Formats: sequence, C-alpha cells, structure tokens
Amino acid sequence: MTEFATLLQQVGWPVAEAAEKLGYSEGHIYRWKRGEETPREGVLRLLRQETAARQAQLPGGDFTFIDLFAGIGGLRLAMQQAGGRCLFTSEWDRFARTTYQANFPDNREPAGDIRLVNADDIPAHDVLVAGFPCQPFSIAGVSKMNALNRKHGFLNETQGTLFFDVLRILMHHRPAAFLLENVKNLKSHDKGKTFAVIKRSLEDELGYKLHTRIIDAAHFVPQHRERIVMVGFREDVPFSFDDMIIPPRGHRRMRDILHPENGSEAPESHFTVGPDAAVDPRYTLTDKLWAYLQGYAAKHRAKGNGFGFGLVDGDSIARTLSARYYKDGSEILVSQGEGRNPRRLTPRECARLMGYGENFRIPVSDTQAYRQFGNSVAVPVFAEVSRIMRPHILKLAGTGTRLLDKVG
Repeated sequence: MTEFATLLQQVGWPVAEAAEKLGYSEGHIYRWKRGEETPREGVLRLLRQETAARQAQLPGGDFTFIDLFAGIGGLRLAMQQAGGRCLFTSEWDRFARTTYQANFPDNREPAGDIRLVNADDIPAHDVLVAGFPCQPFSIAGVSKMNALNRKHGFLNETQGTLFFDVLRILMHHRPAAFLLENVKNLKSHDKGKTFAVIKRSLEDELGYKLHTRIIDAAHFVPQHRERIVMVGFREDVPFSFDDMIIPPRGHRRMRDILHPENGSEAPESHFTVGPDAAVDPRYTLTDKLWAYLQGYAAKHRAKGNGFGFGLVDGDSIARTLSARYYKDGSEILVSQGEGRNPRRLTPRECARLMGYGENFRIPVSDTQAYRQFGNSVAVPVFAEVSRIMRPHILKLAGTGTRLLDKVG
C-alpha cells in the first residue's frame, strides 16, 4: 500500500471527499492510491498533519482492553465511553479494517486473522472484548479422551473454532474481565451443547465468573435486535445486569434516525442531495424490485407464513438490520407516502440505527457499509454494559496472575 493510500485510510476520507479537500480530481486520487502517480509533497504533508491531529484527539484511559473480531469498532466505542483504552485490534475483513482505521487512527493497523497471532504478541490488558462468530463445537469423543486419559476441555472441544482463540488469549493473559457478544440463539444452538462448552470453558477451565443476559436493543435504538451479552470476571465481584439503566422499549422511533429532508442537516456525500438534503433517489426501490417484493410477500401470506418486507415510518421500530441488507433492503423499507415506492435506509441512517455518532466516518461503498452495520452491535447497549462493568474492572485491574504461571 502506498503512503498516500495509508494516510487516506487513516484520515477516513472517501475519494470524493479527498478530491474536494485536496483540490484535485478524483482521477488523481485513484492514481495516487494505486501508486500509478506520485502526489506532491504538500499533499502528503497535509495528510500527515491531519492524521497527527486526529491521533492527538484519541482518548487516554483508566483501564486497557483489546478488541477481537472488531468489525468496525462498536464494542471499542462502548469501552472507550467507559474510560477504556484500546491496545490491540484484530479484524479479518479488509473493508471493515478500512472503516475501523478511518475512525480510530492510532497508527496501528488492525491485525488480520487472529488465528495467526501469537498470544505473546498481544499486549497485556485488563479487558478482552470480542464479538466472536458462532461456530458449532464438537463434543463427540470426549468420553474417548477420558478413556485414553488425554486432555480434552476447551483444548480439544473448541480446537478449530474462532472461540478457541478467545480462550487461548484469556488463558495466556488472564485479564480482569471480558465482554463477549453473540446472537440470541447461541444459547439454544445445537440443542444447547455449544453454549454448554462455552460456559464450561470459561468457568470450569479458566475460572472466570460468567454473567449472561439477552438484551433487546429496542430499549436504546429504534430497532428490534436481541443479542446475548456475556460478561466475565476473574474473581467473584458483585456485578449484576440489574444495575443497568434501561430506557423503556420504543422510547426512540425511526423518526429519530431518518434524514429530516427539510434542510436542517447538511447534505452528506451521495446519501443526501440538494438544499434540503433530500435522500438521493438512488435509494428508492425500482418498480421491478418493489413489485417483486410485494409478490413475494403475498405468496407467503397465502401459505400462512410471515415472510415479507418490513415497511416503516417515523413512528416505527424497525426489524433487525442484517448483513444482507445490501441485497434488497427488504427487512427495513422506509415509506415515502402514497404513490411512491419505498426506499432503503442510507448508510448514515444505518449508522444512526446502530447508535453510532454523526462523526462516524463511512469511507467504503454502500454495499460494504450495509454489511458492516448489519454485522455490528448496537453501541448504546454495550456502552451501558461497559459502564456497569467499569468499577469492577478498576478493582481487579493489574492484580492478576497468568494462568500459564499457575499450570506451568
């Protein structure tokens, strides 16, 4: 990657914004990114200054954490709001890393595949944070391992899964706490066997005290999104999810995140256009797609199924935003009134729906942005969880002994 491309990634400017700010054509920007031409030193100097200014604004922290399976940094934002400072990040998707670096320009490019990272190369930390993917665990063969007097536990049961990497890092560093996130049905996955392995690994094998709760993000954002939250502490502390301050479900509605289209916000990129910052027409469904979705919904209604599109207005709470939203947007379509086809959410509206601030940069294509926000977490949910974790983290931080030191 050229220095120009790296700096552009760190400041988070899409090509159009870079062209406007630097005073060159988009063609120049693309050629500089690809290394086909060399930009003037003044261009690089300006980008270096912008990067340095943004790095100077990065928060310090009362405790430290690492961010695994980081996506675009939703859990990091939550931990930072509670006073944490991120020391290490891992995310395998290169487009997500682009968005992550644009918003967290700390000069440390996120590591890629965590399976290729040695635990020794990860800094010691107080909290491990991870939105790990759900994978099936095989518990077949455990009785055979017992008969052969061989190790099983998580070393055998989770080998080959990404959760194994969470465990090996916890085992090596013994942080004070962890915060894990997954889909609601993790508890019922494979008839409960998957969660049984997770719980046994964290509690019986590693000695952490595990707390879990399923939380619906609709208490914090206008979106029905249930996720299991797993909090663990190295020692038994009086942590309780009951200490969360949870607003009434639905206190926020879609009108809180939709573009007002009345000139009260400035136009942004290609999301909104014109003096009123109206949503760009590209987000309105074509006649063909709208007819298909209506026909598809009618067919399934006739069969007694609930499949179909989700149409919202300002009073609505939306369905769950998913990573497939880029395909047709069918789970959340915004009504535009009688006689007009509905539209998709813009990426900025998706960011708001997930609880990201207005200053969150979106330097990737719409397709990638939809995937990223659909895979992300509702930030306010985890900010509140992090808030009630904070006093217990501070109590335990820096008092641990590595499990490896205990077991040799």
